Amino acid sequence: MNIAEDQKQFILSGSLTTVMWKLSLPAIAAMVLFGLNAFMDTVYIGQLMSETALAGVALAYPLTSIMLGLGAWAGTGAANLLSIALGDNDELIQGKILANSTLLLLLITLVFAIPSYLFAEPLIKMMGGEGEVLAYGARYFKITLLAAPLWVYGLNLNFIVRGEGRMKTAAIMMSYGLVINLILTPVFISYFNMGVAGAAWATNIGMLIYCVVGYAYFKRGKASFKSKVDSLQYDPKVFQSILKMGFPGFIMTIMSLVQAIVVFNAIVNNGTESDLAFFAAANRILLFFMTPLFGLMRALQPVTGINFGAKQYDRVKQSFLLFTKTGFYIIAPFWLLLTFFPDASMQLVLPDRTFTPQELFSLRIYMVILPLLPIVFMGLTFFPAINQEKYGSIIGLVRQLVLYVPVMLLLPHFFGVDWVYYGSTVIDVLVTLWILLVVRKLFGQLNPESNLVTKPGD
Repeated sequence: MNIAEDQKQFILSGSLTTVMWKLSLPAIAAMVLFGLNAFMDTVYIGQLMSETALAGVALAYPLTSIMLGLGAWAGTGAANLLSIALGDNDELIQGKILANSTLLLLLITLVFAIPSYLFAEPLIKMMGGEGEVLAYGARYFKITLLAAPLWVYGLNLNFIVRGEGRMKTAAIMMSYGLVINLILTPVFISYFNMGVAGAAWATNIGMLIYCVVGYAYFKRGKASFKSKVDSLQYDPKVFQSILKMGFPGFIMTIMSLVQAIVVFNAIVNNGTESDLAFFAAANRILLFFMTPLFGLMRALQPVTGINFGAKQYDRVKQSFLLFTKTGFYIIAPFWLLLTFFPDASMQLVLPDRTFTPQELFSLRIYMVILPLLPIVFMGLTFFPAINQEKYGSIIGLVRQLVLYVPVMLLLPHFFGVDWVYYGSTVIDVLVTLWILLVVRKLFGQLNPESNLVTKPGD
């Protein structure tokens, strides 16, 4: 039995707790390092530059995340399809996945990057940027767009490696680029006096390393399936399956952008530049503490997909419950830390700021969602992994367009900026309950006799 088959059998028949930790620990380490990079970019800019620079880059972050969303669209779609095909021993589909996902990401990257570069200033202004804040944000955004193909391609390759269940390999591949970025950012900002441009170029160089390492993995034939890393291919069934199975992740990215637009504009229109900097810092801290959950959900995907492809439905259900419970145990200490020591946490990003009791109370309310996030993250991973991606898309659309947009347009305007935090928490509690109901419904349908169980592309 070869290494690839050993890994597959381990996922199919090993102790679920052992499987979870073996796959999750490297994925969590990689995502914490990824989150640390984003968090430290915020710290570097806040410490080495100014609140104005931090506010400008904060407005650009949601736009740059679209590139990550595009990579996730192709990557999660390919990874979900690959995991199910591995469990089902469908070598024909396995051999077409990489070439089709590469074609998809090439098309969608060009459609996004070129217009975004030409209209960078209006886009940052749409986010709420004015004056110096607008200038900082546009400069950062335009430089990152120069490396958009690298951002998308590297992420796509890494997702496919995760789809094989090789979390340790994917984590090592990711770490090269992240460590480079972590080292270069303060050097470029301060030593070379490049400012926010230095932070952007450091990230771009890190993404270049990320791509080179991922490409070398497939070029050297290390993958557990037949892969054509130098090819572009259009197979209607495979291409459309990747589109469909990766779409919920992309929708979540786009809807997060919609959320950011309405939130930032709510703060700019009803608050001050200081309020914007405070929210940027709070949001970065929240995202950083969420990173272990990103690692868990990355590990859950191949475990669920491979077992689903092999028709081991009880094991699919057990995996969801185990990963969700573990996510809660991991996130609870971070939530308690933020609840009892919010001032110390915010001082890491805004060291010269004295926070009001009301600001710290709003921060505590904003962080209430942390213990519930394992349900959200594992649920949104679970849906496409069992070929039921429509639920993730619907929930993402409703959360942002039906709930977030009206709440953020109305409540901060009538009741003040603090309602950005209160409204966000209420919405996410409702969404968590919705996801629980959907998971319960799918658990009841997850059996060989149900029409829920269909192969991708059918």
